[in-house]
Amino acid sequence: MVSKRLPVDPIAEAKRQWIAHGWEEAAPGMVAVTSVMRAQQIMLSRVEASLRPFALSFARYELLALLSFTKDGRLPMSSAIRRLQVHPTSVTNTVQRLERDGLVGRSPHPDDGRATMLNLTDEGRRVAAEATAALNAEVFVAPGLATEDTGALTGILARFRRSAGDFDDPAPLPEPL
Repeated sequence: MVSKRLPVDPIAEAKRQWIAHGWEEAAPGMVAVTSVMRAQQIMLSRVEASLRPFALSFARYELLALLSFTKDGRLPMSSAIRRLQVHPTSVTNTVQRLERDGLVGRSPHPDDGRATMLNLTDEGRRVAAEATAALNAEVFVAPGLATEDTGALTGILARFRRSAGDFDDPAPLPEPL
C-alpha cells in the first residue's frame, strides 16, 4: 500500500516528459504500460498483506488453490506448470517450500515413471481455504475499483491477453441432439 501520497502523479509527469522529448506517439503506450505495472504493484501489496498471516507468497497460494480445486488434491507437476504459466524452476522452488512446510507432497505419477504428482496435504487444504477466505474478504470483494470498472478492466485485459497469445477461446460446444 502507498505510505505517502505524492504531490503529483509521476506517470502524468512521465507523459509530459515523453511529449517534451518528442516521443508523443509513444506517450499513450508508455502511460498504459506504466499504469498497469503500478496498479499490479498496488494490488500485489494488498494480496501479500492478506497472505502474510499464512506465511504464503502469492505464488505459493496460487499452487495451493490450484491443487485445492482438483477433485482429490492431486495434479501432475507438468499440469501445474502449464496452468500457472510460470517457468518450471519457479514451480519447483514453490513446491519445495510448500513441501518443507507440510502443505504439499510429491509422489511418482501412477502412469508415467518420468512424471511427478503434487499432492495437497490436509494442512495444505486447510491453509488454502483460510487464505482464500482472507483474500476474498480483504481484496477480491473490494479490489479498489467500482464494479463496472472491474468488469470493463477485466474485459480489456482479457482481450489484450488473447491477442498476445496467452490463451485461445474454447471451441464451441457441439449442439445437443
